[in-house]
Amino acid sequence: MTARAAVILAAGQGTRMKSATPKVLHKVGGRTMLDRMIDTVQTLGCEQVVVVVGKANAEVGAAAEARLGPGATAVQDPPLGTAHAVLAAKDALSGFEGDVVITYADAPLLGPDDLGPLFALREAGADIAMMAFEPADSLLYGRVITGAGGEVLKIVEARDASEAEKAVRLCNAGMMVADRAALFGWLARVDNKNVKAEYYLTDVVGLAVGDGKAVRAHSAPEAAVMGCDTPAQLAQAERIFQDRQRARFLAEGVALVAPETVHFAYDTEIEPGATVEQFVVFAPGVRVETRAVIRAFSHLEGAVVKEGALIGPYARLRPGADIGEEAHIGNFVEVKKVAVGKGAKANHLTYLGDGSVGAGANIGAGTIFCNYDGFDKYETHVGEGAFIGSNTALVAPVTVGPGAYTGSGSVITKDVAADALAVERGQQAERPGWAAKFRARKLAARAAKGTK
Repeated sequence: MTARAAVILAAGQGTRMKSATPKVLHKVGGRTMLDRMIDTVQTLGCEQVVVVVGKANAEVGAAAEARLGPGATAVQDPPLGTAHAVLAAKDALSGFEGDVVITYADAPLLGPDDLGPLFALREAGADIAMMAFEPADSLLYGRVITGAGGEVLKIVEARDASEAEKAVRLCNAGMMVADRAALFGWLARVDNKNVKAEYYLTDVVGLAVGDGKAVRAHSAPEAAVMGCDTPAQLAQAERIFQDRQRARFLAEGVALVAPETVHFAYDTEIEPGATVEQFVVFAPGVRVETRAVIRAFSHLEGAVVKEGALIGPYARLRPGADIGEEAHIGNFVEVKKVAVGKGAKANHLTYLGDGSVGAGANIGAGTIFCNYDGFDKYETHVGEGAFIGSNTALVAPVTVGPGAYTGSGSVITKDVAADALAVERGQQAERPGWAAKFRARKLAARAAKGTK
């Protein structure tokens, strides 16, 4: 297979997003648009990826180099069009020999299955393989004019198209693949003799055709090539992504009680036979095994839910939560960086942070792992079969041994031995008749003030 590289254009200012966050760092499915495009080209085997950023896009450049390493960015300064942006990557690719795909960081739904056919066209003999699509509204898009054999003859901008050309449904999406040396040769010949005085990437197609080279187009679905320039478009992309995820999980055998209310991340893993109820949110990093049930209004992030476990309703699993087989994490229970053993239960109103809960242990309502002293985090470990009484505060670092009990309302600050009972409460005192005297005194005081 011919070596592959990618140039991802991310130099736009994104002013229409009206956000302090750079456009391509907004997220779809819990992953930035830039990362999603990097995922796509790397999945297709691109061994080198160059992200073209603007001079003012330091945050985008930092994100790209954090992902790809130093030297993975090229700066377009000043911005003079798409062909000029690709030329900015020339030096970064000077030692590369093979095919280069040009794509855009703000096309979050473009996947390997959409972009891969361009490489296939190259392998079949096309000198340039370009992406096209048939939009519902083609008013503003350049038309792709093809010959009798399907070869691309030219791209005509909408404002320059004749009535016959405007009737053409196939439009230019902007992505293309070509040999590096040939590509930069054509780019060097692109001029800026147009209304905007910019260098357009689409001119490369005309130059190649003029040289007698073969240009072929692959037509992708409109959703795959949609750009996200505004919050409304970003929301539309998110909706499409979520619908795809819902359809995928249903097809794979996951029971979604109300699919339209469940939100997934790009990397959510759910095995067939699991059940997800209404209004559940999966943030990144979640894996759910078969027969697990995620009940309504739960939020999961960076967590593992093992076979047959029951989560929620109204549960929150934070990063590092590892819920064992047949374990129960109930309503208004929060778990963070805790391994919960097989069959253990924390059924309501509990915070478990940093530590472990052994198999078969029972965590009573109102239990708190007191894991933070304002500076550092400490661990709490509850042994197998232990019973933590309701409203117990376990002050870390502390260990409750296997089979041990803690009395309800206790504040446990020392380790508890296996099979022991630990109780820490102040002595209860009772004053007979105090409540009746208190009420009488209060009522008399109100009466004296003339109030009820």
